[in-house]
Amino acid sequence: MQGGRSMSAVEAAKEAATNVGASAWASKEKTKAVVQEKAAKARAHDPAEKAVAEARMQERVHEVEAIKQDAMRKNATAKERATAAEHHPTPLDVGAASATAPAAGAGVPVATTETGVAAKPPGGT
Repeated sequence: MQGGRSMSAVEAAKEAATNVGASAWASKEKTKAVVQEKAAKARAHDPAEKAVAEARMQERVHEVEAIKQDAMRKNATAKERATAAEHHPTPLDVGAASATAPAAGAGVPVATTETGVAAKPPGGT
């Protein structure tokens, strides 16, 4: 297994785990909102009070869902940052990976492909 793949797999697992946690928290909060709304409706004698309890529950459910979605976006961003940080492509003609660096003992410039594999030198030698 290559290092880049295993690291991105680790980051994907971390993201999935934190998303599960955010989802579980949101489910708990939504359930609490529904139970509290049902209790408020049971105590209320006026239809207006029941409507207020229903509206309050809907507002809390939407708020919790928004918090969960925001957490999931942050988790995805964190994963992207972590996986992007491990990929540091070296620009051509920079440092030891220069495209015009002479081959060992050949004295002939060697071009490299994007994958870093040396291409055949001009003249086929």
